[in-house]
Amino acid sequence: MRVIVITGSSDGIGAEMARQLAARGGAQVALVLAARNGAMLDEVAGQCGSLGAHTLAVPTDVSVQAECIALIAAAVARFGRIDALVNNAGRSAHALFEDVQDLGWYEDLMRVNLWGSVWCTHAALAHLKASRGSIVAVSSLAGLVGVPGRTAYAATKFAMAGFFEALRAELKGAGVSVTTAYPGVVATQIRHHGYNAAGGQLGKSLLKEEGAMGVEECARLIIDGMEGRRREVVMTARGKAGRFLKLVAPGLVENMALAAVKEP
Repeated sequence: MRVIVITGSSDGIGAEMARQLAARGGAQVALVLAARNGAMLDEVAGQCGSLGAHTLAVPTDVSVQAECIALIAAAVARFGRIDALVNNAGRSAHALFEDVQDLGWYEDLMRVNLWGSVWCTHAALAHLKASRGSIVAVSSLAGLVGVPGRTAYAATKFAMAGFFEALRAELKGAGVSVTTAYPGVVATQIRHHGYNAAGGQLGKSLLKEEGAMGVEECARLIIDGMEGRRREVVMTARGKAGRFLKLVAPGLVENMALAAVKEP
């Protein structure tokens, strides 16, 4: 039986990944689902269970290191192993840097998006090496190209990209794959729940949502990348082009980034 831990799995991409993995694996997969909202987590666990998967819901705030350690301990105590860790938990933010008065929420965002992934990975590493398993880091196109209004969010996602790139090299001889996924705008509510300049909840998206990728397709692409033990999953043609153009025409990429933001 394959044991997969997914953080941020009560909603959005994480929940859809869990459902798709359950549909693919049935009784051959055990899903350890982690998020802060226990009721929503239980609902997703029930959906996965109805598809035949074994499930364990562990309410977890990944911004607290002790809870990350407890999550991994619970997974091993229940199933005896870990074959994959999907670091998906994250929060969004949108604010012009000059409008931010208190930078405390920048630090809070870093604890969720970066440190939550680092702490979970550190706690699971020995188990993943034993199974020659897989690590997935769900970053963002904002972790490849800086977008105006996204200084805090981009900082966390660039940091994720750098950490997992270095870790991939460290683990090359251990048989553990590290896949970093770079979704673009996906049709979820993550941007609505992100931080605003004052550190409160934004309540809306300030990115252009037309043509947003469906959450089902995004989840499928990440799972395919994990199963194929790919280094990276860049999901859109715009993202792939932007990454290349950043090397040869950075000014053009900045204009593309500006065009992705709604007019105030």
